[in-house]
Amino acid sequence: MFRKKTLNNGLTILTDEMAHVRTVAVGVWLKRGSRHETPEESGLAHFIEHMVFKGTERRTQARIAQEMDEIGGQTDAFTSQEYAGFHAKVLDEQLPRAVDLLSDIVLAPLFDAEELERERMVILEEMKSVEDAPEDLVHELFAERFWPNHPLGRPILGTQETVEGFKRSDLVTFFRKTYTPSNIVVAAAGAMEHEALTDLVESHFESLNAPPDGMVETPPEVAAHILFQHKDLEQSHLVVGTVAPRSASSHRFAAYVLNAILGGNMSSRLFQVIREERGLAYSVYSGVSSFSDCGQFGIYAGTDPKNVSEVLDLTLKELGRIKSEPVSPEELQRAKDHLRISMLMGLESTGSRMSRAARQEMVFGRHLSVDEALKGIGAVTREDVQRLAADIFGDRELSMTLLGKNHIDPRPESLVA
Repeated sequence: MFRKKTLNNGLTILTDEMAHVRTVAVGVWLKRGSRHETPEESGLAHFIEHMVFKGTERRTQARIAQEMDEIGGQTDAFTSQEYAGFHAKVLDEQLPRAVDLLSDIVLAPLFDAEELERERMVILEEMKSVEDAPEDLVHELFAERFWPNHPLGRPILGTQETVEGFKRSDLVTFFRKTYTPSNIVVAAAGAMEHEALTDLVESHFESLNAPPDGMVETPPEVAAHILFQHKDLEQSHLVVGTVAPRSASSHRFAAYVLNAILGGNMSSRLFQVIREERGLAYSVYSGVSSFSDCGQFGIYAGTDPKNVSEVLDLTLKELGRIKSEPVSPEELQRAKDHLRISMLMGLESTGSRMSRAARQEMVFGRHLSVDEALKGIGAVTREDVQRLAADIFGDRELSMTLLGKNHIDPRPESLVA
């Protein structure tokens, strides 16, 4: 059973009671991420995510780590473009300790100067790991050119220059500005009672009374591009992409189905044509990245440099086909079944249900029932898929980033499906 409560200070509490389990997933979610940074602040949200675990007014870094192990649960944190999250999955009897720990790290981090210097080195090493992971790097390079001069186009980790330049005061200022009750959602799913959880959260967060930060999000402008980035790699890594519906768009269900048909699973067109029929790639897929005011549809393939031209041609052919020819009823149903089953299987996980509730609150401001989501997927028609494909792959120029040895001849000056 899903329930919601908003505290007097503006903090939102969401609960999804599951009587048949013994675990609880609980998370503190922040409606702020890397897109809410200025260019000089790039990487601050992620840096803060690291630093909250490095000591609070009540706990040392070592004590935080020990308590995470003592409660025997799974703890994690992340920063994305539009939000950050700190969550734990524990036995129901450990829920009070989990809430106490999570509230402590997000309300009272010390930002100790010595810990900050150590964590700065850790984050710089994390950046190097992205450089050594070409599949991650090519997506970063694509976003940077796709949304130029906009925070959505900047890496979540920031740059070496910004991270090396951060002072303690920068972290404190950004933290105090963004970690306000109106930006915080506490979500829990599993073996707990709504009233008990809300009382527990209120006792820890009721003193938080900072005003809203007043941030205004500006939509990015898309720049079609073709980028060849040389890197001495065994494979070439290709991303082809264009616009997609925003998170709350009425066309989002058609986008999910379109993605499933094109490259979202093993029976998808791109997987079958490029990997199974031609053996040109081990990894090939498509994906939709949706945000509050924009979206991006991307196709990735990693292939031998000598096969890049063929992979690109096959990709463009499939994009042209799906915008000009209706998908078959069988293909449409297969895509819907894949989405429906994936959604229903996720409902068996307390962590998935907790995350789903929090994300829906931040995107829609309300809870969407499973039946509502299934109805949205089920209502997608062949015409809806073709109409959306014609819109996003139509006559507009596509963007492409190629990372590797760049064997492609002739090099295209523009791409159209």
